[in-house]
Amino acid sequence: MKYVVKLGGASLEQPELLQAIGKAIADLVADGHRVAVVHGGGVQLTRTLAQMGKESQFISGLRVTDAETRDAALMVLAGRVNKSLVASLNQQGQSAVGICGGDGQVFRARKKRTTPDLGFVGEIAATDPRWIEAIWTMNSVPVISSIALGFDGEYYNINADEMAAATAACVKADALVFLTDVPGVKGADGTVMRWLSLRDVPALQQNSVISGGMLPKLNACRDALQAGVKRVRILPAEAARVLPDLISSRVEQGTEVMAA
Repeated sequence: MKYVVKLGGASLEQPELLQAIGKAIADLVADGHRVAVVHGGGVQLTRTLAQMGKESQFISGLRVTDAETRDAALMVLAGRVNKSLVASLNQQGQSAVGICGGDGQVFRARKKRTTPDLGFVGEIAATDPRWIEAIWTMNSVPVISSIALGFDGEYYNINADEMAAATAACVKADALVFLTDVPGVKGADGTVMRWLSLRDVPALQQNSVISGGMLPKLNACRDALQAGVKRVRILPAEAARVLPDLISSRVEQGTEVMAA
């Protein structure tokens, strides 16, 4: 089966947690599954920007990205964060190949049209799975940073949740799992919803039950389900050990997002 696992920047900050995630991914591959990892790095990018004297600004969970911020994102996400994750997987005995969305033209982007303008923030316009599949044939794991090359020759910062959904659609994944630093999607009473239908999301958003960074994540869940991905789950990173059981067993942690 094909898995796409999205890692948030916060989980990449904790060596023991990252080790557990790497082991779960290695176990999936050992069981014969094909796994692609998509990662963010917002925490690391925000810290680097602060060191550069730049304040980070977000609108509806998306980072406002001028040219200098975009260049920093390319350095941090496609550079240090990506290669650190490759190294972590290799420590678990699992071969991994780090790429960004511009490599091999796996992902092509266009500027995201928003009001107000977000700068060099893009959305995926075209995909080509051949390089991902080539990495899989070598029993390796593609590790994909959320940067993509536009048709205009510019690199664009892509929300990592959107990149994960585009990856899952591109490879016709059986499961897409978002490993996050939250226990799942919380309802109005503050408890984690074990199941969430897409039809309930607009009302939750209107009532401000969900907001901020959860909005692009749920939009990404919707895109993946509409593209034919069978299972989509938002899972706390601490529960990464259950990844090998996700398809075959009942998993209690996190939130299962369903098309209806």
